[in-house]
Amino acid sequence: MPPVQPPPGVEGVVALTELPDAGWESRWTRIVAPAGLKERLLNFALFALRHRAGVDAVRLPVHGLVILSGPPGTGKTTLAGGLADQTARALGEPVLFVEIDAHAFPSQLLGESQRSVARLFERTLPDLAARGRPTIVLLDEVEALAVDRAGASLETNPVDVHRATDAVLEGVDELSRRCANVLCVATTNHAAGVDPAFVSRADLVETMGLPDAEASARILRDTMTQVVEDAVIDDAALGRLAEACVATRLDARRIRKLVLRALASRRELAVDPSRLRVADVAAVLAGGE
Repeated sequence: MPPVQPPPGVEGVVALTELPDAGWESRWTRIVAPAGLKERLLNFALFALRHRAGVDAVRLPVHGLVILSGPPGTGKTTLAGGLADQTARALGEPVLFVEIDAHAFPSQLLGESQRSVARLFERTLPDLAARGRPTIVLLDEVEALAVDRAGASLETNPVDVHRATDAVLEGVDELSRRCANVLCVATTNHAAGVDPAFVSRADLVETMGLPDAEASARILRDTMTQVVEDAVIDDAALGRLAEACVATRLDARRIRKLVLRALASRRELAVDPSRLRVADVAAVLAGGE
């Protein structure tokens, strides 16, 4: 399914995609997440998009906001796209996935960030929601958008930072009131840099940390079998390699890159990936990841 074209001249919107799409399913199935996290995300998305319109906002304040927090490379952004795809499948109807670049808004011009952010929440997103489809909005690296006002740097014009963050908070509240068919998923690599008032509005705050040994082994196996479906995998060697990945504090992305680096380490592996063994990947890590 081809991407939906963003409206011309709309600041911050980098992509619109109508889901489900077969090419997006691996964004959900191949991301290794903490136990129960995917189920909670999908359950909440279904509840919010199906029932939020009939919920009293005082008795049960549903803002339609999820925060995924954790180090870079843990799969937060990819999983957000996978959630949108899975939600479309579960709902049995198309979902519009809107990707926002938070870095498009900060400005050195006093008040400009505030106006840009206000346009996003008061005009752009409601206009997209008015198309009538369930809509999931990705606010990637939201710490650049909802900056912790208590820690605003004097070097970055703290007045503008305060105004921009105020605009985000007001915008989330307004979007929640006006658009029950919108769910926002915010990701952050730096939770301490996100304003506490933004975090308090979140319905779910989930953490995706560095993978443990079990998760590292699953990631390694998944990546190696992507290269060759019937890869020969020594389980004991895989377990040792997974423990070494944990000791080296590798994130999921870097673990997958180990396999790629192993393929690049010797010509015979690059030409014939079926010869790849766990020992080849372990040698790359031992040689200095």
